[in-house]
Amino acid sequence: MKARWNNFPFNPNKIPFFYGWVILFASIIGVLVSAPGQTMGVSVFTDYLIDSIDISRNQISTAYMIGTIASSLLLTWAGKLYDKYGARWIGMAASLLLATVLAVLSQSDRIIRYFVNKNESGLYIMTAMVIMTGLFFMLRFSGQGVITMVSRNMLMKWFILHRGLVNGILSVFVALGFSLAPLTFNGLIQMTSWRDAWLIMALAIIIFFTFFVLIFFRDNPEEIGMVPDGKKHSGQKHHVNVEAHRQFELAEARKTLSFWIYALPLAVFALYNTAFTFHLISIFDSSGMASERALQIFIPVSFISVGISLGGGWLSDRIRLKYLLMLILAGEFIAMFSLAYLNDGIFHYGFILGHGIVNGLFNVLMTVTWPRFYGRKHLGSITGFVTALVVFSSALGPVLFSFSYTRLGSYRYMFLVFSVIVFILLILSFKGNNPQDKFENKKSFD
Repeated sequence: MKARWNNFPFNPNKIPFFYGWVILFASIIGVLVSAPGQTMGVSVFTDYLIDSIDISRNQISTAYMIGTIASSLLLTWAGKLYDKYGARWIGMAASLLLATVLAVLSQSDRIIRYFVNKNESGLYIMTAMVIMTGLFFMLRFSGQGVITMVSRNMLMKWFILHRGLVNGILSVFVALGFSLAPLTFNGLIQMTSWRDAWLIMALAIIIFFTFFVLIFFRDNPEEIGMVPDGKKHSGQKHHVNVEAHRQFELAEARKTLSFWIYALPLAVFALYNTAFTFHLISIFDSSGMASERALQIFIPVSFISVGISLGGGWLSDRIRLKYLLMLILAGEFIAMFSLAYLNDGIFHYGFILGHGIVNGLFNVLMTVTWPRFYGRKHLGSITGFVTALVVFSSALGPVLFSFSYTRLGSYRYMFLVFSVIVFILLILSFKGNNPQDKFENKKSFD
């Protein structure tokens, strides 16, 4: 089934240029479509949900956490399905699920009250928590999880020699799109309502994106009689080992130190980034800054992210990935330390700088590392596990920072704790070498 209908509605071999560039375009669209399932997409609706459902910030954060953790537990399985069935069929299934859950979320408060009267406080809250947990589970599994994983993996299978370059291009559009998404979603809400905004997104995804996946998504170039990058190559570029000499299975990859040295910083970023975007308005309010300033912060961050994405993607084909790992960890430290003492001055700009660096490099390391270090054969299961770890960590963010604020009186304590963790990971990053190096007949670099 994986390769079935590969020539429908057209044969990729018949177009006058390398089909990998179409895959790049399709991957960009795929990752951007996941925005409603990303935390920055959910954060715009958070306060509307709190008011409409009439539950507390801690309660909705807990439902979000449990739903996200539950989704993370299935992502390794989803990665194995991707290895078996390919990008096209798994992408279409995830698209249909995302559209469905967005439509149901638009009626979530009414669904809750259909089952339980609001006046029955204890039972009402329990019912609301169960329903919202289930909806957040489907939202995070389909959006942040499967659609993003499928789109990135598909691109990495079509390129080897220029993997960093195309990922840099992908990262630029993702950084711009994700930075504009909160303002776009908020504008759509202001024009219509929070319910209609989700319904419009659901209709657009189910009508346009599902068919887009069917028409343009393809998994392995070899299944269509093509090769990655459109030509044969040696797998070496600028003395950098860009092609895997051994295909690692997931169990083997997890036994290497490099796997965890790269996976954990990505997970930490997901945790603090999710917490920041989920409690965006509240964090700025507690720092004495207006909510409009909070939504506008993504614009300057996007400009930095764009430059870092392009530069990082280009460099990833030419230098050891551990140098980019060190840079992303430095950015995380600057961003979280600045959030701990957020004000209208230096720490505001410190966050913009640090967050811009991390935003720009996250997609580079999240995408390029795994096929280069562990090969393409089991890419789905490996990236499925990494995505699960990232999603699991992102689930903890909102509730950890919510309790820091409600129980300790400030978000600062949690930001400082993770600043220390990031500093430790920065020291360990010097050990982040490519496991493929030991399979080279001659000395090579990552």
